Amino acid sequence: MTVDLMSSTLVTPTQEKALLRLLSALLDQEKATVIVPAQEASYGFWFGGGNLIETADGTIWLCGRYRNFGDSRTGLGAGQRGLECAIFRSDDKGKTFQKSIAFTKVDLSYSGREVVSIEGTALHLLPDGGVELFISTEKKMDYPQGLDEYQKPGTGVWTIDRMSGTSVENLSVTTLEPVLENLTKPEYLHVKDPVVYDGVDGHTGILFCTHPFTWASSNTGLVTRDVGATQFSNVNWEIAGRGAAWDVAATRITERMAIPKLGVFAEEFDRFVYFYDGAECLRRLDENSNANKRPRGYSCEELGGAFVGTGDPTNTLTRLSLNAPLFVSPYGTGSSRYVSILVMKDGILATWQQSQPDESQPLVGHYLPMSDVEHLLQDK
Repeated sequence: MTVDLMSSTLVTPTQEKALLRLLSALLDQEKATVIVPAQEASYGFWFGGGNLIETADGTIWLCGRYRNFGDSRTGLGAGQRGLECAIFRSDDKGKTFQKSIAFTKVDLSYSGREVVSIEGTALHLLPDGGVELFISTEKKMDYPQGLDEYQKPGTGVWTIDRMSGTSVENLSVTTLEPVLENLTKPEYLHVKDPVVYDGVDGHTGILFCTHPFTWASSNTGLVTRDVGATQFSNVNWEIAGRGAAWDVAATRITERMAIPKLGVFAEEFDRFVYFYDGAECLRRLDENSNANKRPRGYSCEELGGAFVGTGDPTNTLTRLSLNAPLFVSPYGTGSSRYVSILVMKDGILATWQQSQPDESQPLVGHYLPMSDVEHLLQDK
């Protein structure tokens, strides 16, 4: 597959080529191995939609959600859908993971807010050593007045909650509280899939996915929490416009990775890769049987792309995947999405959901030693 380079004021052509070499090697679709399998080896079953963190004792924690067959656009009668948030731990630097904690839909329901499905999650380390877990769930809520005819029976509204603890093991559902919901701007009605990062000035940012009441598209927004504050504010509902071709219907950022200051990026200012999931349509589209296979970019399958940007993603993002995705599974439906990255001292661990020959989507991973990272970022 040919990927078009898009020149950017943030990177030189040489840097852009080196960066694309690194990303291709890091998310190596054929070298990736399964970390967490789906609950069934068939279409509609997956595990992912979370992130990786490393605590001070060297333990790597991984969160995500098990999802079984179903469709949020047509109602709960179509299947179980997101049924459990799970947290895994690794004591061997990411070679193996063991399930440690799990939260069901019942566990995550509170104050009359019944959870009907679980979506993306994110672990975040606090300066005082504590931990918070952000969870997006679909709750049994009505659409805004006047839009009720768009709500399918059995569906609700997606919102983001937070729970906290003194450690990952001590995360407690008794601390659950709302972080972000939106019933006033129906064009961004559903909010989910939090991606948490720490800003250079100490603020906390959450990149999140939005869907309109029509479920016709998907965008990325940003909300921030100032230093010392307990609540998030300063909502920007759309920081990255949807693409022009293969990603015209969806641009959902799933990770923010600092570009290592090695090779052609040595002694340079801070820049970041923002991984995102794109799709051409949120419905399957029929293909002409006489045309090239999947001429429209895999229709509604979510594929992987990337931006390059500064520490503040607002108005600085430049696509590295203009006319074609960067990351496509060679198996099944081609779906490759929900990238999470953990940069460690000796290397970089990447995880993502990847379609398999049986069309399930387990969480897969690939580790790249820092020596390889440095080699790939050289001027070639």
